[in-house]
Amino acid sequence: MSFLEVCDIEKHFGATQVLKNISFSLEQGSALAIIGSSGSGKTTLLRCLNFLETPDQGRIILNGEVLFDAADPAVRKKKEIRKKRLHFGLVFQSFNLFPQYTALKNVTLAKELLARERPDYKANRKEIHKEIEEQARALLCRMGLEDRMMNYPQQLSGGQQQRVSIARALAIEPDILCFDEPTSALDPELTGEVLKVIRELKNTDSTLIVVTHEMQFARDVSDQVLFMADGVIEEMGTPEQVFGHPKSPKTQAFLQKSTEDLHG
Repeated sequence: MSFLEVCDIEKHFGATQVLKNISFSLEQGSALAIIGSSGSGKTTLLRCLNFLETPDQGRIILNGEVLFDAADPAVRKKKEIRKKRLHFGLVFQSFNLFPQYTALKNVTLAKELLARERPDYKANRKEIHKEIEEQARALLCRMGLEDRMMNYPQQLSGGQQQRVSIARALAIEPDILCFDEPTSALDPELTGEVLKVIRELKNTDSTLIVVTHEMQFARDVSDQVLFMADGVIEEMGTPEQVFGHPKSPKTQAFLQKSTEDLHG
């Protein structure tokens, strides 16, 4: 059985069907790159996996547990969705850091809010807070930000802000870490910083889903590549299959255009 199974996901916005019968599986410790043109449904798919959007149809199964089944109204309860969202960490393309908090506070915040639901929270508040802060400091050090912990987002470069947001996503210890175009708001030098961090995560056997327009990165880092067009999975396979021997004319056209854009 695969670690993640996505079965027949559909999503409509009004009369527009954005996702059409999306099905794929992912093994634990592997990396999936999702590529495709703007408007192909990539980000909507990621948001459905993270329960920021609710699919109209389909099922999401993680490690044998049904996280979502459109046929079951119980899964739509807000409290249930909030709990299931913790299985997926999400790194946004625009960082989405809280400007009023330091880098350290941005990383600890979600874990501290979760800790308040623990039955032992009141009795062990200081110890729990200390443990959460130590974990956050370790994550920021891992991101190369040991001297930026007390800085506010506006005092950080774009690459540093994105690394804080990666640390924040890792802090909830998700089963799968998702990235939505993590370098699209960055210049080439800062893009390299963030891609280096994601490469290092891949080497730690994290399970990753990366929506990206960086074709070389997708080819180098992913175990599987999923190409989307017009709300469907047009092609899926290993990087060698999709980039080296694409079968679909739409995939071929997309990759050719990406190469032309890269070389000006």
